[in-house]
Amino acid sequence: MNDQRLIDIEIKIAHQEVLVGELNQVIARQQETIDQLQAALKKFFNQYRERNGDGQPIGPADQKPPHY
Repeated sequence: MNDQRLIDIEIKIAHQEVLVGELNQVIARQQETIDQLQAALKKFFNQYRERNGDGQPIGPADQKPPHY
């Protein structure tokens, strides 16, 4: 095998290793964000259930419009 060809292959592998490491960091940050969003959503639903203990929806859908 040609020495220059071997060097080129090693350079490409080194670049790919760097790219894989960067992509791994991105995925780890995305997972942290997903975990935080899931926790926030769970907290929101728990607060909603506490305020609305009877399970009935609260909001404009349950209210008659002013013209009735």
